Amino acid sequence: MNEPVECIRCHTRMEVGYVPDGTHSGFQRQSWFPGEPKPSFWMGLKLKADQLVPVTTFRCPKCGYLESYGVPPTARDR
Repeated sequence: MNEPVECIRCHTRMEVGYVPDGTHSGFQRQSWFPGEPKPSFWMGLKLKADQLVPVTTFRCPKCGYLESYGVPPTARDR
């Protein structure tokens, strides 16, 4: 998302960021995955990496409201 996002509560321009997910080996960016979760004995969940969509979260510096978007990366972003 390249366009500025405005807070729906106080109409202040929001700042871009992300919510890190903790893993056994550190932290990674939060992702969205389509469908219902399917358990995996070894990995916790069965996922296909090509279907993961990174989540971008915007935060209002005035009121603290968070708003998240799952926008697939474009070829330019990679």
